[in-house]
Amino acid sequence: MTEQEEIELAQLRLGMVSLIAAYVQLSGDQINKEKLDDRVMAAMRRVPRHDFVPLEMRPFAYADGPLPIGCGKTVSQPFMVALMTDLLELNEDDRVLEIGTGLGYHAAVMAELAKEVCSVEIIEELAEQAQRRLEAAGYRNIRFRIGDGGYGWPDYGPYDKILVAAACELIPPPLLEQLKPGGRMVIPSGLEDAQQLLLVDKDSSGRIKTQEIIPVLFAPLVVSH
Repeated sequence: MTEQEEIELAQLRLGMVSLIAAYVQLSGDQINKEKLDDRVMAAMRRVPRHDFVPLEMRPFAYADGPLPIGCGKTVSQPFMVALMTDLLELNEDDRVLEIGTGLGYHAAVMAELAKEVCSVEIIEELAEQAQRRLEAAGYRNIRFRIGDGGYGWPDYGPYDKILVAAACELIPPPLLEQLKPGGRMVIPSGLEDAQQLLLVDKDSSGRIKTQEIIPVLFAPLVVSH
């Protein structure tokens, strides 16, 4: 890629972040926020989304919408990536469990903000591509696993934060079990035509509280049979 192309892509990325900020203001009443955390917005400015989409999708990498990444899957809309990341309230010493690696874009954003990301993807082709892309981008604080995300990844749990990038009718019990007391999870939940983005908090005694944030439309969580 030429230096001029890099400059143009960086400008498009800044435009994408400005659009996210505008969407946050427009949806402020729903999400109860006037702006997203500065650290999240800085991460969105840093991570090159064009490195985490198929080559033929690169010209559209900074449009604010989901993009196909192969295997019938998509990378989430940048606004949704930013909002979900903001809701997690990531700290620099957090260990995060991500369900649904895709090609690794959201993992990269979270790896900018947390100590470690443990990412699970059920589709082997996507998981292998994601690992190559993330390692090429220089990320060394991401672990990868191919498997059924509904079971989480107990080997490295419990987790401070959990992010699920696929919809479930009910929150999988293993994910609740692997969330630390005092931790939080962001997960789309509900039937296909009535999904809500949920913020799940587990208090110090282990009690669960959920809050509906905004209507969403995510592909269903793929489970092994």
